[in-house]
Amino acid sequence: MEKFKCESAPTVDRQLALKDAIDLLSGKWKIVILRSLYLDGSMRFKDLQEKTKGITPKVLSKELKQLEENLLITRTVNNTKPITVNYALTGHAIETLPVINALIEFGLKHRKKIKNK
Repeated sequence: MEKFKCESAPTVDRQLALKDAIDLLSGKWKIVILRSLYLDGSMRFKDLQEKTKGITPKVLSKELKQLEENLLITRTVNNTKPITVNYALTGHAIETLPVINALIEFGLKHRKKIKNK
């Protein structure tokens, strides 16, 4: 097996940066929520819940709050009757797209490899 080559030597800063990135995107739903917003643009809570089949309102609310705290999404309250709330990606969130796409590609290859086992 070929030895994996890193871009640079491991440092405490790089290890902490990796931990931050993993913490930021970890969980069953955060990446799915971000991808839905990438593909469909700004969405209301109910629309996001429909796109992320299987997520409960409580968990969706928690995940959205964490994504907002980490500056990956914005929450806009619209002065309508009834009041509606829209969620959208920030410019910072766009930087996660290559990571998400890489995970999708890896997942597809992995599924194929396991299926052909």
